[in-house]
Amino acid sequence: MRGPIAPSHVPIARSRSERFDDFVLDAVERLRPKWGDQLSAVEFAVEDVPPPDELIDGPGRLSPDPIPFGRAQQATAGSPAAVVVYRRPLEARARDRDTLGALVHDVVVEQVASLLGLSPETVDPGYDDRH
Repeated sequence: MRGPIAPSHVPIARSRSERFDDFVLDAVERLRPKWGDQLSAVEFAVEDVPPPDELIDGPGRLSPDPIPFGRAQQATAGSPAAVVVYRRPLEARARDRDTLGALVHDVVVEQVASLLGLSPETVDPGYDDRH
């Protein structure tokens, strides 16, 4: 894991991974007005790909998607709650920059909903309109 992402200064040229981080930050910022208190202790991070143990198939799999786009981790005694978004599977799914931004937002909403024990539509009422 590259670690938590944070806003940065705007350089002349942004790398693809930096632009992806910006999509994640934008999605989180869109949720803060309603969920800021609940999200204040949550770390948001980006990993390039899911770890191998999340790629298993079979009845124990939680998601019907062959490759997960993100995960939510509850807080433990040693670490805060976290939402991790996987960059490469989302980039492979998106046909353009706008689609990528929408996909990232949906994954952040879904993972925050999972973390809070809510439906994605409760976390972002516009989520239902896109699905």
